[in-house]
Amino acid sequence: MADNNTIARPYAQAIFDIAQESGEIDKWANSLEHGRSILADDQLLEFLSKPSLSSEQKFTFITSIFSEITDEKMIFSSNHNEGSNFIKLLIENSRISVFPEIAQHFTTLKSNIENSVNVTVTSASPLSDEQKSQIREALKKRFDSEIFIQTEIDESLVGGAIIRAGDVVIDGSLKASLKGLTNAINS
Repeated sequence: MADNNTIARPYAQAIFDIAQESGEIDKWANSLEHGRSILADDQLLEFLSKPSLSSEQKFTFITSIFSEITDEKMIFSSNHNEGSNFIKLLIENSRISVFPEIAQHFTTLKSNIENSVNVTVTSASPLSDEQKSQIREALKKRFDSEIFIQTEIDESLVGGAIIRAGDVVIDGSLKASLKGLTNAINS
């Protein structure tokens, strides 16, 4: 069975081509980001996978969630043809659970044409502006691209940070260091 990333790539490329042709890349990116945050919920996906729901019921449910978002740039409303057709296609092919990966691949395609990299820095405590600036400058040199940083807090890391930039993951967390030390002692 193919993994979600293998399934997501062609969908992301297809909607990226549509977005690029219509000049709505930012609009699609914004909508996909909203959708990713909504459709990453396991309980919601479990509900949508119920065979007792028809495709039309699933479509109505999803588009009603998106219509609650007051952003006028939302593509996935029932009155945007390409956006609603995309949601229908995912539902009909039982691929709605792959939506978060599609959004991620779309973001990568957008970053490639903009020569930018979206980075997520997960740390045990909030980063100062100086720390963000240092991380941004170091990554700018490494990737030779404009860097956009998003931060997340995960107190279980104890200290340090995990940096995710596309397929690159740099785990500088204290939790990972302690785990490595434990493994070295136990072997």
